[in-house]
Amino acid sequence: MKNIRNLFFILLALMLLLGGGVYAFRPKEPATLPEEAIATAKFYDLKDAVQPLAQWKGKVMVLNFWGTWCPPCRAEIPEFIRFQKQYEKQGVQFVGVAIDQKSKAQAYATELGINYPILLGDLAGIDLARRIGNAEGGLPYTVITDRGGKVIATQLGTLSYEKLESIVKPLL
Repeated sequence: MKNIRNLFFILLALMLLLGGGVYAFRPKEPATLPEEAIATAKFYDLKDAVQPLAQWKGKVMVLNFWGTWCPPCRAEIPEFIRFQKQYEKQGVQFVGVAIDQKSKAQAYATELGINYPILLGDLAGIDLARRIGNAEGGLPYTVITDRGGKVIATQLGTLSYEKLESIVKPLL
């Protein structure tokens, strides 16, 4: 069973690295606005509870798709922890969607002391990221929404503290 799970995540990582070519041949879904896709998305957290992304409407949400196997993802998370701590009282809410195994995401979150919710994305996380603008299927991918849930900015690749601050501060 463990070998099957490991094989699944290896294949998942390969799909991400190859730009998710498998998805190019699937039937097209009806078009939805990125805001609608975010408002209806639900994922399990590290305690196996379902968490709808809509619960953070009313906050400036920084939605980050990441994986423990992704070096750029790992590089930006300490800055995200610092940013969440600094701006939480002003209404900023980071949400991490791990495209990874639960055990690895949990261990990494504990090791770094991640101070924001970590949700488990699997294929549904990859699909949501695509529907809200990540056509390349790469990680890390970050989406910033205003308090009303409107997508303000997206970033494929590492997001610096300074760039994040320049986007978020006007929304506070």
